[in-house]
Amino acid sequence: MATTTAGKVIKCKAALAWGHNRPLQIQEVEVAPPEENEVRIKVMFTSLCKGDIHYWKFHKINRIFPRILGHEGAGIVESVGEGVTEVAPGDHVLTVFTGECGGCDHCLSEESNLCSFLTFEPEKTTLGVDDKSRFSYNGVPVYHFAGTSTFSEYTVVNYGCLVKLDPKVPMNKICVLGCGIAAGLGAVLNVAKPKRGSTVAIFGLGDVGLAAAEGARISGASKIIGVDTDPSTFTRALAFGVTVCLNHLQYDKSVQEVIADMTDGGADRSVECSGETEAMIAAFECVHQGWGMAVLVGVPNMECKRLRLDTEKVVEGRTVTGSFFGNYKARSQLPQLVQMYMNQELELDKFIKGEVALSEINEAFDGFVRGQQGLRPVIRMQE
Repeated sequence: MATTTAGKVIKCKAALAWGHNRPLQIQEVEVAPPEENEVRIKVMFTSLCKGDIHYWKFHKINRIFPRILGHEGAGIVESVGEGVTEVAPGDHVLTVFTGECGGCDHCLSEESNLCSFLTFEPEKTTLGVDDKSRFSYNGVPVYHFAGTSTFSEYTVVNYGCLVKLDPKVPMNKICVLGCGIAAGLGAVLNVAKPKRGSTVAIFGLGDVGLAAAEGARISGASKIIGVDTDPSTFTRALAFGVTVCLNHLQYDKSVQEVIADMTDGGADRSVECSGETEAMIAAFECVHQGWGMAVLVGVPNMECKRLRLDTEKVVEGRTVTGSFFGNYKARSQLPQLVQMYMNQELELDKFIKGEVALSEINEAFDGFVRGQQGLRPVIRMQE
């Protein structure tokens, strides 16, 4: 299906970040046609993520501006570049910040969901072999983010960062699967793999932690223990299936000891979602000797360079492992989650706070930072 805009520059609105921690500006940008292996998309919906905030407001490196943020998007293919056969104009797609080229050693391995060419690189601000931006503002290049830049009415991405969707899939719901929600779900469903009736401890009750709780619920865990130093997260966590909430600051012994006491020796599985060093150690030490597994998901804070583990607890049969994006290969395996949602096995609506227009994106971000943990605003990109 050919489009009248194929091969032409498209002018559209986008939320531009002009500097560190400066409000986003809604301005008209030019979006170039896709090059080889690229796809231009009409973005319909995009959800907000803490990752956008991190690289816009807090991260001390790679402050390259102007830039279009956003990486949890869903939309419709407008045109495709040379060599693209996986999707065609009119197809509905989900954008993913970490892609799957299909040909590198990682993509060909059943044991990895990384990609030698399309794995997330925060320092990467351009696309393609020409290493140029597809965005411009009054002739000035506007840089990409996470290979997706979904805070624009139109964007250009590599085809390997797209998941083809059935048109029946609601894009205003499924867009939240583009990052943290999938990471938390997959850490449990694909990595921890708790048995029905087991006990799962989750450290950090933000959106990733609540997604891990959803994964534990789907797996049939009998006890889901949520650990956080912020008691305001507990009410929301209980609504997501967490059965016991702990603030370890209220105890005179370590949280791993508290969990061991309430689980007859330790949890069967734990998932660490905060990125705090002490939480990582506690997540490992709280699991049961002989079979317990700790899965580390949270991005380590800047101070965490090394993780010191008790070697005695290691040789007692406890396992610790990491998880990137829930161990999902983007194009080939993320459709499993989409189908689970369509089959009503996965509850996504409870992660969504509501919809707002692109013009309200700054207010949505402010509310996102101040609001309830785990709730994502969805931005309506087309009026």
